[in-house]
Amino acid sequence: MAERKLTGKHVFAIFGGAFGVIISVNLVLAYSAVNTFPGLEVRNSYVASQTFDDRKAAQEALGWTIGAHHRDGTLTLSITDAAGTPVEAEMLDATVGRATHVAEDVTPDFRFDGQAYVASVPLGDGNWNIRMTALADDGTEFQQRVVLIKD
Repeated sequence: MAERKLTGKHVFAIFGGAFGVIISVNLVLAYSAVNTFPGLEVRNSYVASQTFDDRKAAQEALGWTIGAHHRDGTLTLSITDAAGTPVEAEMLDATVGRATHVAEDVTPDFRFDGQAYVASVPLGDGNWNIRMTALADDGTEFQQRVVLIKD
């Protein structure tokens, strides 16, 4: 059997192949990261920052507390005032989704049952968030991101 020699061409091919695999994997991961998460919370962060303190003070003046639970395919979103009384908002818009991507986002059809907002939403295991906007009787907009507790 003839002895094989490791030449410069072989070493170059090994290094070139290894770096080619590394660069290819990095490009695939970067492409996947950019396409699965838009990264935008607001269209223009500077404009949004100009009214942040006023909006925050108005929300805090409402004294609302938000709670969210998911059990047996039912999502419960509770809004209570400073006295602990359930609040029925003028308008409620909520999106349930993962913290890392928007592919599984759903907009539940909530109904107020006198105590809380309830919707039938099947959710898988893992971390879920609710991005909600509610409108108070006085016209104050209330926005919050709620971490969903799955029972």
